[in-house]
Amino acid sequence: MDKHTVKVNIYGSDYMIKGDADPDHIQAIAKYVDQKMREINSAGTIKSSLKVAILAALNITDEFFKTREEQNKQVDSYETRAQKLMDLLPDQDATPVELNEEISLFTQK
Repeated sequence: MDKHTVKVNIYGSDYMIKGDADPDHIQAIAKYVDQKMREINSAGTIKSSLKVAILAALNITDEFFKTREEQNKQVDSYETRAQKLMDLLPDQDATPVELNEEISLFTQK
């Protein structure tokens, strides 16, 4: 994969970022970091850009952890539903209503 070098501006400073990702993706990430830093220091009370960057990193990491936890719960839910369906399949006594209920649960978000 080709490396791209992209000039980005984060919190008033320019950076040359080199990576495999699409340049538009790199720009979007930089814009997000810039936005988070500006949100944190919207009142302008934090004088150190390093402190602002650290707080932004903590906030972004918190978002990431929460998203990952939510996705893990969703995967667990799908696995549980799939197992319930698998358990019903060989069961000759399972009624179509039971199967439909499980399928309905599986397809719900």
